[in-house]
Amino acid sequence: MENKYDDPVFFERYGQMARSKEGLAGAGEWETLRAILPDFSGKRVLDLGCGYGWHCAWAADHGAASVLGIDCSRKMLEAAKEKNGRAGVEYRRLSIEEAAFPTGSFDVALSSLALHYVEDLDSVYRRVYQWLSPGGVFVFTAEHPVFTAQGPQDWDYDKEGRIRHFPVDSYFLEGGRQAVFLGEAVRKYHRTLTTYLEGLLGSGFSLLHVQEPQPPASMLGIPGMKDELRRPMMLAVSAWKPERGSA
Repeated sequence: MENKYDDPVFFERYGQMARSKEGLAGAGEWETLRAILPDFSGKRVLDLGCGYGWHCAWAADHGAASVLGIDCSRKMLEAAKEKNGRAGVEYRRLSIEEAAFPTGSFDVALSSLALHYVEDLDSVYRRVYQWLSPGGVFVFTAEHPVFTAQGPQDWDYDKEGRIRHFPVDSYFLEGGRQAVFLGEAVRKYHRTLTTYLEGLLGSGFSLLHVQEPQPPASMLGIPGMKDELRRPMMLAVSAWKPERGSA
């Protein structure tokens, strides 16, 4: 996984985003994601690519027995400890690709907007399935395949600078893309909706929810936010590891 977040300039720009300043309230996908989260009461929780730790804090504040947030960025983890330190929450510097835990270590696994940075998604699915206890839940958000397909992730504009449409190209050609995020070139990985969902099923999960978050009405007055209704930017999925003997 590429780590741009320890670059001082990039990290400073990231810190100016609404989701960085306001937390979950500043994230357009939060209302959709919150609706598909499981009950955290008494659960052991793992957050893959925890960033500032907003979701770790939410889990802890809603009854989780323990929370482990991992991230490959030192700067992100420093911010997480400062902003979202909690009793029962541990932050550990570890990439998603390197992570290894004993079978059945967690009851809930979360990942927010991190999996599109991971090249080998099937490996993540297999390992998360192993780490979860029977009946455990895996919930994640990732950039939507419509958003990642073409690469640069920007609108097509007319001569006057007005948005014409969002370009989608090379959809079925999965693999690395050179995207631009916060003015910097960032390596991301495009995969189809089929790959995201069938990969979960092939790893043994059962699907619970598949959502395409859109900005809530309360955010539509923010400049540019109405344009987010023109194409999906994110994908939200929850899946379940069946209990032993379940059909």
